[in-house]
Amino acid sequence: MHEAAIVAGLMKILERQAALHGVSRIGRVNLKVGRLKAVEPQALVACFEIFAEGGVAEGAELCVDHLPVRGRCGACGCDFEVKGYRFRCPRCGGGDVAVTGGEELYIESFEAAEAAEASEGG
Repeated sequence: MHEAAIVAGLMKILERQAALHGVSRIGRVNLKVGRLKAVEPQALVACFEIFAEGGVAEGAELCVDHLPVRGRCGACGCDFEVKGYRFRCPRCGGGDVAVTGGEELYIESFEAAEAAEASEGG
């Protein structure tokens, strides 16, 4: 389960950034994850909850946005979404495809608990 290693790294970043910005408690974390990272969403959320206990992100909502696999054809230059892991150009049928998206893994943003509660009306 590589989700635990991913979340451990995310927690280090969140703790450091929260301290840097004077945030005492995080309410929401927006994460971007490319489909090629093979991350299991339920395992990621479960690990996040465990690793967040006792820290600045305890009780925070983890919002995961899965990004599609994207490719660019070396023959005709077509940019396209790779469907079903079929790395063939939909325009010319060529197989010289470079991956241009789907390997991302980053924190897009996080919100202080006070800001997250205010936006939810609480």
